[in-house]
Amino acid sequence: MKLFYPFLLLVIFIFNACQQSGETSNAVVWEPYDESQELEKQKEHEVKRMHFKLIQSKVSDRNAIWTPFEKDLAKFSEMRYQELKPLILGQNIIALQNHIKTGALTYEDLTLFFIYRIRKFESNKDTYLNAIISLNPEVVKQARERDMTKSGDDHLIFGMPILFKDNINAIDMPTTAGAIALTDNKPGDAFIIQKLKNKGGLVLGKTNLSEWAYFFCKGCPVGYSAIGGQTLNPYGRKIFETGGSSSGSGAAMAANYAVATVGTETAGSILSPSSKNSLVGLKPTVGVLSRSGIVPISSTLDTPGPMTANVVDNAILLSVMQGRDEDDVATYAKRDTKMRNLNILNSSLKGMRLGVQENFLKNKNYQAAVTQLEKAGAELVTISLDKIDLKGFVSLLNIDMKHDLPKYLQQHYDDSAIKGVQDVVDFNKKDSLIRMPYNQGIFDGILADTLTVEELNILKGKMKTSARTAFNNALDTHDLQAILSINNYNAAVAAVAIYPCLTLPMGYTEKNEPIGITLIGKPFSEALLYEIGIAVENVLKARKQPKDFE
Repeated sequence: MKLFYPFLLLVIFIFNACQQSGETSNAVVWEPYDESQELEKQKEHEVKRMHFKLIQSKVSDRNAIWTPFEKDLAKFSEMRYQELKPLILGQNIIALQNHIKTGALTYEDLTLFFIYRIRKFESNKDTYLNAIISLNPEVVKQARERDMTKSGDDHLIFGMPILFKDNINAIDMPTTAGAIALTDNKPGDAFIIQKLKNKGGLVLGKTNLSEWAYFFCKGCPVGYSAIGGQTLNPYGRKIFETGGSSSGSGAAMAANYAVATVGTETAGSILSPSSKNSLVGLKPTVGVLSRSGIVPISSTLDTPGPMTANVVDNAILLSVMQGRDEDDVATYAKRDTKMRNLNILNSSLKGMRLGVQENFLKNKNYQAAVTQLEKAGAELVTISLDKIDLKGFVSLLNIDMKHDLPKYLQQHYDDSAIKGVQDVVDFNKKDSLIRMPYNQGIFDGILADTLTVEELNILKGKMKTSARTAFNNALDTHDLQAILSINNYNAAVAAVAIYPCLTLPMGYTEKNEPIGITLIGKPFSEALLYEIGIAVENVLKARKQPKDFE
């Protein structure tokens, strides 16, 4: 693939048969502070799970995140940072690569810019988001190597610094899932990271998350982990929820801490933080991306996916992470293997038939967006989705995690005494205030669930059939390309149906909280969702940078 071609003629090929200041670093130091008054005020929040018990991590040294870069940061001044801002902020991957081609920017510049920016905001008690758990200590060196080896035939992802959720294995950094029990888990690269590196992409670091991907404590704040502390939303720190469980990936991308981020989803964990942070987030069909080397909840529903500032970057990142993985049978699932050529930058809504959910039309943002899309040529059909019974959904997750977590630990953390859910529960009880301040009610529920594997398989089949019937009754009856939703409102149903979802910025509520419009399509229709998504993005033009992070 040629790296540099005219911006408006980008063609992305996906889904083939294999889915082939003079300031020194010592001057910037994080100093923990007494947050008791903040926590007391937080008790007034109208959302109960925003009543935080703590914000700062009690176990991690924030300064250790950027310590490996002290020498490089000492040479990277505030003046240089300000010079680079217009070349980087608000620019998509294609524009960044063009800046590098012209010599206005280097991969080293780009990498140091993000590290400097992370330190700048995360070391300030008035702006920190707790979005980052660790940075790759080798990333600046690797960026320099990219500068020396770049060529006109490189993939668009070449040299781009990407942040990954900290339940995705990456060499040179622990993979903790936010849990103290996994502090010393230092495995090799996950399959999707190997694919990224094969094309020259850079792993910038790891993002915070809702501990154990928000399948740990009941009613606790989204975005909290013992390792990373409480993730905060850059559009309203301590005011708006971050969404979860890919909370750090959402907050970090919204604050421009990387070119792109990667999250994981079981049922809403990419869609929720993407919509809450005014981002584009794709929850792919299970099997599009490998799950090997990712701390699991459910091998039935889990998938990683890209979280970006725009649809183009999302498609680029998805395409580079794809590939058949012999360690993940889902990547071998039967699928439509047709090569699809997408001129997504020139995509149009004309002729696109989209389902509008009648019960969501009461939402002012949804109603306004639908009106804009219709004016742009979309053919809209008002629908009502059949209701499905998700009774047993939690048991699906319980039993899958009871079996899937030990498999991950055996493959990647076999020197540890932590072998499964029971070991984590016992470990946390030894220091409950630090290791589980919101208790571990969901983990207790996993241990108490007596559903058998045979019963589980029956349950999975019933829910999948019911969910697909609900969607297909609308999609097929009205010949629709996709159904329009809000945020992660249909995430659980789409999850059990194994249907992909693409969310993108729709606007902001009366309180200025981001809200997303979400496209739901049939399995392996990601290419079509991107085609619709770029057209919707061009019509709505809804995304705004958080004002304190410009």
